Amino acid sequence: MTGVESPAYVPGHGLLNGRTAVITAAAGAGIGGATARRFLEEGARVLISDAHPRRLKEHEAALAREFPGAVTAQLCDVTDDTQVRALFDTAAHTHGRLDIVVNNAGLGGTSHLVDMTDDQWDRVLDVTLNGTFRCTRAALRLMRETGGGVIVNNASVVGWRAQAGQAHYAAAKAGVMALTRCAAIEAAAHEVRVNAVSPSLALHPHLAKVTTPDLLEELTAREAFGRHAEPWEVANVIVFLASGYSSYLTGEVVSVSSQHP
Repeated sequence: MTGVESPAYVPGHGLLNGRTAVITAAAGAGIGGATARRFLEEGARVLISDAHPRRLKEHEAALAREFPGAVTAQLCDVTDDTQVRALFDTAAHTHGRLDIVVNNAGLGGTSHLVDMTDDQWDRVLDVTLNGTFRCTRAALRLMRETGGGVIVNNASVVGWRAQAGQAHYAAAKAGVMALTRCAAIEAAAHEVRVNAVSPSLALHPHLAKVTTPDLLEELTAREAFGRHAEPWEVANVIVFLASGYSSYLTGEVVSVSSQHP
């Protein structure tokens, strides 16, 4: 890697005081976990979810030690609509309303198209695109009854640009972008804003394990700052999109990089 230093961590400013949020795929060290922490630092009550019970329990316990009474957790596989509906029912029953949803769940993988199986294609699309659809639908059904809210989806720069071995992931993320724009138009009448972030390379331990050093070096070389993003830097943009500072912004995909086409 380049050795270029990341910036100092930015403290919270109470931007989400009193708000209730659901964040999917929030049990790890990546963008979802970083977003949960940032939301709590900004004053939100957070319901984190994930499909991995051990990691979810551990992350809930770690956050609860720092933010007692502000974080709860519930298992949710976004490919199962029953579990998705149960997650949002919990948010509504526990807090009375739902203000923010961050659809972070996604699944990657590397396979050239000629070798890709139907199962590989279907699995990535089902988690990444269909899961975002299921959660967005469930959120909108609640938010239109309670007077508005914010949905932030996690897309990717590969939804815009080509990368070998990523046809399934790129198609899914391009779909998330299109879903975001269409949902925003439908949701506006109910005072719900829908936007997306499009990160490039936000490095965390899991990504480092499944990506070769050569590819990481190549991807880093594309970055304007000569380094990868920290997950919390993407989370900061999600905070902005969830806050009142973006009150007139909807249907947008914000590139958290220099790689917008």
